[in-house]
Amino acid sequence: MATEIERKFLVKGDKWRALATGTLYRQGYIRTTSKTTVRVRVVGDKGYLTIKGKNQGNSRAEFEYPIPVEDAQEMLDKLCERPLIEKTRYKIKIGEVTWEIDEFAGENQGLIIAEVELTDENQILELPEWIGEEVSQDPRYFNANLAQHPFSQW
Repeated sequence: MATEIERKFLVKGDKWRALATGTLYRQGYIRTTSKTTVRVRVVGDKGYLTIKGKNQGNSRAEFEYPIPVEDAQEMLDKLCERPLIEKTRYKIKIGEVTWEIDEFAGENQGLIIAEVELTDENQILELPEWIGEEVSQDPRYFNANLAQHPFSQW
């Protein structure tokens, strides 16, 4: 089983912008009756289907599969709940970790979150100066929840 170990932080300031260029992401969620998340994502000209299990601390099961971009577009248009998540993702490698900074658009405009995937729950992490408050355990910042309760409505 694949496991995702991830921490999330709010971003402060703009110093991170000089370190990377961004890629547009468009993603949506298909409703389930459990704590399982089914995500459809288009990144550039690639499509992905991801299934994630219930969070247990900073970890959860995760399975991601490439799918034809045309299928992903159709799923986003016909199967996913609204609003869709629109964001630009910037990747910045610092030491042994890669930070992913998501600058949200649409109904989540104004929200910027940095995520980092770890190899171990207890991995020591050096925080760049542009990292703010940790929000790993705050479900409001989960992308699936931002699709249901956008940042603009808080």
